[in-house]
Amino acid sequence: MALYYTLPVYKDVYRLIQLIFRLSKNFPREYKYSLGQDIKRDSMQLIRHIYRANTAEEKAKHLAAFADDFELIKLQIRLCHDMRIISTKHYAETVELMNLIGKQITGWYKKYQT
Repeated sequence: MALYYTLPVYKDVYRLIQLIFRLSKNFPREYKYSLGQDIKRDSMQLIRHIYRANTAEEKAKHLAAFADDFELIKLQIRLCHDMRIISTKHYAETVELMNLIGKQITGWYKKYQT
C-alpha cells in the first residue's frame, strides 16, 4: 500500500485545494465567509476520504463518499462561475483539474467495487 500523500490523486486534490484557497481570497465579502468557507471545508474533506480509502479494507465505501463530496464541490465551483465570483479562465482551470481527479477516482472505485 502506497503512502496516501504519494498517490497522484492526492497530489491533484492538493493542487485543487490550493487553487480553491487562492480563488476564495478574492471572493466578494458577501460570499467569502459563506460559500468560500464551505468550498474550502468541503475540499479539505476530500483529503480525508483519500487517506481513509488508502488505508481501509473497504475502499469502495470511502471512494463513494469522496465522489459525493466531490460532486458538491463541482456544483459550488459552477455556482461561483455562474454568479461571476470567479472568472471563466479560473473556472476552466478548475474544471480541467476536477476532470483529472474524477477520472482517477472513478478508476480507483471501479477497481474495488464489489
